[in-house]
Amino acid sequence: MIPYPHIDPIAFAIGPVKIHWYGIMYLAGFAAYLALGTYRARKPESPLKPEQVGDALFYGALGVVLGGRIGYVLFYNLPFYLAHPAQVFAVWDGGMSFHGGMVGVILAMAWYARRIGLRLFQVTDFIAPMVPIGLACGRIGNFINGELWGKVTTLPWGMVFPNAGPLPRQPSQLYEFFFEGVVLFTTLWVFSKKPRPLGAVSGLFLLFYGIFRFLVEFVREPDPQLGYLAFGWVTMGQILSLPMILGGAGLLMWAYRAQQRGKPA
Repeated sequence: MIPYPHIDPIAFAIGPVKIHWYGIMYLAGFAAYLALGTYRARKPESPLKPEQVGDALFYGALGVVLGGRIGYVLFYNLPFYLAHPAQVFAVWDGGMSFHGGMVGVILAMAWYARRIGLRLFQVTDFIAPMVPIGLACGRIGNFINGELWGKVTTLPWGMVFPNAGPLPRQPSQLYEFFFEGVVLFTTLWVFSKKPRPLGAVSGLFLLFYGIFRFLVEFVREPDPQLGYLAFGWVTMGQILSLPMILGGAGLLMWAYRAQQRGKPA
């Protein structure tokens, strides 16, 4: 067993204001997006100009927050929020859905792309390689908070998390940090360095994130209010990831077939 580091979720305080590591992780993800996005936008083939990178981040952040919260309400705890509608706005109590946030970002990028005269996939292909950095930062924040832990395990790297009982558990946050963050970023960054059909980078993101999330769900503790939804192992995260896998594979095939026909996807 590896000892859990017990990092204080509060990084520091300025008077009555407490700065949490989770918020710092979000800022780190935004900063990395701006740095890498500006670098990519300086290339001649970039659909976005350097001064548009920050605007895309602003609208994307709105999509993440609104979509993530709405997704959590609808997918993970709808009966509770129907009984307590005012709690929908209590975002400080936690409750965000990645899949809802992704839908929010897609809608936000569709609006932003239309505003600046681009196609949706031109924008999503541009931002997709930077998204895993934000995902990685978020998973580190989850780990510091001691939340979203995995199942009980006898593996030598199991950890005893605060508020998760006395038994060692899978550090599923670190698995997601590695696969959804490090591996996905490396894959997309290398893939997007060469010209690809319109929509191919977006499709690869959907496909690989969906696969990684689906697999990690096998060792991640399901949400207590939902538990397993079928067969004693299917989780809500897997159900929501399956359309990403199918949609990503379909988008990749569509993009390359369109290229073979000599038409834009």
